[in-house]
Amino acid sequence: MMYPYLTAAIPGIGGIFKDSAEDFAVTEIPLYPPCGSGEHVYATVEKKALTTLELLRRLARTLAVAERDIGYAGMKDARGITRQTVSIPGVSPEQVAALEIPGVTVVSVARHNNKLRLGHLAGNRFRIRLRGVRENARQLAQAALDIISSRGLPNYFGGQRYGVLGNSALIGIRLLQGDPEGAVRALIGNPEEIGDERWRSAVQAFHNGNLAAAVERMPPHCRTEKEVLKTLLRRPEGWERAVKSIHPRIINLYLSAAQSSLFDRTVAARIDALDRIEPGDIACKHANGACFLVTDAAEATARAASFEISATGPMFGRKMLIPAGQAAALEEEILETAGLPRDTFNGSGRFRLDGERRPLRVPLQDVTVAMDDGSLLLEFILPKGSYATSVLREIMK
Repeated sequence: MMYPYLTAAIPGIGGIFKDSAEDFAVTEIPLYPPCGSGEHVYATVEKKALTTLELLRRLARTLAVAERDIGYAGMKDARGITRQTVSIPGVSPEQVAALEIPGVTVVSVARHNNKLRLGHLAGNRFRIRLRGVRENARQLAQAALDIISSRGLPNYFGGQRYGVLGNSALIGIRLLQGDPEGAVRALIGNPEEIGDERWRSAVQAFHNGNLAAAVERMPPHCRTEKEVLKTLLRRPEGWERAVKSIHPRIINLYLSAAQSSLFDRTVAARIDALDRIEPGDIACKHANGACFLVTDAAEATARAASFEISATGPMFGRKMLIPAGQAAALEEEILETAGLPRDTFNGSGRFRLDGERRPLRVPLQDVTVAMDDGSLLLEFILPKGSYATSVLREIMK
């Protein structure tokens, strides 16, 4: 789905994103430094062409520790060069410093008392090169960035949240609807949307009812799809059992994608008033994430103008604060369109989601724009949980 731009009046600069790994660099900004003592080793590592989950697997295998015991603050993309911190229990700093893992360089090590938890970071610093841009790219990018800096960045999750085929949110919604067959069919995907010939033929075989051929042809990287197909091969029409064969961590990614999709629809619906706050909104304080119901719109508007607070959208769940007024009506409409009654999230079903509020916009800080040998160089800082791709889509169109 194409969501509207905040900077729609500014033409895009075009260009190519991530032509090489060196074109995208991201460095975590830690929430706190390690204290220097304790049972966990905090290791800042630089990785190239690896997802965070693959990094954890390689660290666990090499150090002989349980993967679930390794802590991390945020998920990082496979494409590009990223620096992030992980915590590893039961090892020495010397062991970690001496690691030799392909694609991984240990930058620093120090001890700390506690396991690093998801979200325990202040933000991320990005350095991005866009190649093949328009001749007046710097001026257009600066104009778009000026608007974003003034009004805030639309806090879309965007395409990277929804998988290679863009189907993760649909899988999650089908799971929440209690439709295991629909979830499996959404997972396997549409052959017309797949470029890889082997992968496409496997999906086509599934749709033709030839499960054995689908299993045989499914590429190795499609581990979840292959496991689901093997389960169906043993028991055709066993849709519920097929869903149960999916690793719980992957199920959680699908459910999170469903929440994210509903949130993105909220941002899109409010894009023209992104920096406004209405009576009945749930607003959040950017300094600490605290949320509250807006009763004095005039006072809240003044605080929003200084970027102290922003209106929020729903990450639907049983513990989520519910707004009033127009905000509540919009969120009910979004749920209805998705075919999800609000009591879907009350915890009575198999898939429990706590939920939370998420700001509709976030601040963009320390922005620099420059041209270098026909490429546009961007540097900026975003708070945790927001995405550089949301900046790039506004610039590149």
